[in-house]
Amino acid sequence: MTAIIVRHGPLLTLRAGAGARHHLQQHGLHARDITALPGAAGGPKALGLAGLDQAVFQWLAGSPQVRDLVGASIGGWRFACAMQPDPVATLQRFAANYVAQDYSRQTTRQLIWQNWQALLHDTLGPRGQQAILQHPHYRLSLILVRSRGLLRREQRAPLLAGLGLAAACNAAGRRQLRHVFERLVCHDARSALAFVPQDGLPTQRVVLDAANLEAALLGTTGVPGLFDGVAIPGATPGVYRDGGLLDYHLDYPWQRQPGITLFLHYQPRIVPGWFDKLLPWRQAQAGHHHNTLLVTPSPAYLATLGLGRLPDRGDPKRFAGRDAERRRLWADAVAASQRLGDEWHERLLRQQWHDVAAL
Repeated sequence: MTAIIVRHGPLLTLRAGAGARHHLQQHGLHARDITALPGAAGGPKALGLAGLDQAVFQWLAGSPQVRDLVGASIGGWRFACAMQPDPVATLQRFAANYVAQDYSRQTTRQLIWQNWQALLHDTLGPRGQQAILQHPHYRLSLILVRSRGLLRREQRAPLLAGLGLAAACNAAGRRQLRHVFERLVCHDARSALAFVPQDGLPTQRVVLDAANLEAALLGTTGVPGLFDGVAIPGATPGVYRDGGLLDYHLDYPWQRQPGITLFLHYQPRIVPGWFDKLLPWRQAQAGHHHNTLLVTPSPAYLATLGLGRLPDRGDPKRFAGRDAERRRLWADAVAASQRLGDEWHERLLRQQWHDVAAL
């Protein structure tokens, strides 16, 4: 018997800055309008966007033009997949490989590193990195941080102490994070880098090439304690880690970009840094998102999922000893996300944007 899915509201929630809302109301939305896409950190939450990613990049392919794809952590991996000759198939393979990871046995940092490296190679294939560096339209930028002080260490005690110091610095003000982190933007040589923030935090820029692309992809997902930091060829010597520590949801000055910035995100709040998650008063700067369209799964959609939410990094621990159940629930979330892609296509056909809220 075929299951019947009852919809109690839209599956997507759309919010936009004033400039983007005006554009939608006056001109609708077309692929040619999109000039930049941010990709937030967030680990397995991104699995819940798999179907939406596939639909959007299939749509954008019909209107090829130069676009900046800027990702921290898992956001960068999503975009690396989208830059392949068959983005839909590669995004599907990435989601399947991510879900299939085995958390049923205790793993070392070295083993986790090897697993992520194997996942990257299997997902992108032997010519995947070349496709990124030579893409005719997309310009990839990956965000990392260079660790300072105790955060250069890999031993548990100093690493935890360094994270505690980072949290204290952040509570005093984001600019105080300069004492523990330096931002690294690994970017396509052809990018204009209009999005790079000028926020008083030290920022280094390095061109992506064949010598450093894999290290940058792995390093941008390098959660402290999960696996060791990496060295980045061409960058200042040091220990580089997950860019989400400093720029969790990429609260960058996207208003400097021409056109619309399309932000496919897993939650309606844009959180500037990882340490801001528990600081509700630390909000994104509204001026940065004048031309941003933020697209997220709606509460009504999330309520239909087996977990009642998107997958998250805490699930392996919650499902300890029940990894097969965790994999099933994650796979179900990936499969359900095709409905998000379907609704995106429906919106583009209808071109009705009256329900887009202010960002």
